[in-house]
Amino acid sequence: MGKMNASENRMLSKVPEVTIYFWVIKVLCTTVGETASDFLNVNLGFGLTGTSIVMGALLLITLFFQFRARMYIPNIYWLSVVLISIFGTLITDNLTDIMGVPLEGSTIVFSVALALTFFLWYLKEGTLSIHSIFTRKRELFYWLAILFTFALGTAAGDLMAESLGLGYLVTGIIVCVAIAVIMISWRFKLDAVLAFWIAYILTRPLGASLGDYLSQAQSNGGLGLGASITSAVFILAILSVVVFLTITKRDLISIPSINVAINKKRLAVAWQVVVVLSVIIVSAGAGYHWRHNQLQAQAIATTSQAAPLGDLSAFRQIAEDTLALVRNGNLTEAKSRIRDLESAWDIVEARMKPMNPEKWTSLDHSIDLALKKLRSIHQDAAACNTSLESLIGVIKTLDNRNQVEIPKTNNRPD
Repeated sequence: MGKMNASENRMLSKVPEVTIYFWVIKVLCTTVGETASDFLNVNLGFGLTGTSIVMGALLLITLFFQFRARMYIPNIYWLSVVLISIFGTLITDNLTDIMGVPLEGSTIVFSVALALTFFLWYLKEGTLSIHSIFTRKRELFYWLAILFTFALGTAAGDLMAESLGLGYLVTGIIVCVAIAVIMISWRFKLDAVLAFWIAYILTRPLGASLGDYLSQAQSNGGLGLGASITSAVFILAILSVVVFLTITKRDLISIPSINVAINKKRLAVAWQVVVVLSVIIVSAGAGYHWRHNQLQAQAIATTSQAAPLGDLSAFRQIAEDTLALVRNGNLTEAKSRIRDLESAWDIVEARMKPMNPEKWTSLDHSIDLALKKLRSIHQDAAACNTSLESLIGVIKTLDNRNQVEIPKTNNRPD
């Protein structure tokens, strides 16, 4: 590749060395990406569109300074990672919640986009190693790949936890096992670059599952810490590690890897890529098919004409509680209460949708509309009231089992 000039030498140090600190901050960043997007979207009422615009603008500004820097600066680099984690999460959420793209579709699209990025990167530069990023072109490929890893990790993690109904904890355990397999394989001569990027993708659903598990209410399978507390704790943890690295400089790459692109074992690495990707695709496909069939069997066993989506009384209760708060003028508590409906709906989505996709879509649309009205920055009490009444009406229609109303009375029976 020839000799590098002084400018190229300095650019190499913009990327941190892959140490234990790298992976600790990476997982922390992915967790913040999940909880912070929820905090801005739900707690502050920005909505998906507003949050996406704000985070997109902040990401562009931060990347501008990252690209201008002539050396690795921990606070700028990791701020870029945090913001790109949030923005990657928002891309998937927008596709799912606003455009109605299934998580299966998002997972496939981002997988193809990431594969294409790696292909073009390797075609142009001959390496995917982060130790070789000493040109603007490689840095651009690097950040584009990171964006797609976060979007893909979000889609794949949500697909497992929500659409396939595995839950946050089980999803996190599965991902941990997969990461452990990659680490063991690396010890047994799996290509380091291949192992790095697979682990980088897998840490996204790991961090997201951890964030959801900590922040979600206990009734929804979490610990109930909330998005605000979880985000604050993990941001402080990130700041602490970044300050430590800034002072100690333990993650600096001091020696430029001039010849890193010259790979004498390209054929062997190519075979590893083919084998590993084949194993991942076959395993993921088989697991998805098994779980999908299992959900279908459960749906058939529990579906009835009177209740095509099963028991909806819990959703009706939350909607009625929220409506009562709106009518009493307490829109802040109403917005908080409607979050319980969203969390509960996400948990049962995998089980309910196969029962009756058409009726599930109708109810899902009504829930989305109520969430949109309650979470608007400028809440309209009348619009919130109307959307909740409509939602309750849809629930009553779908949950039309004959029930005997017991009149309330203070009289004791004879």
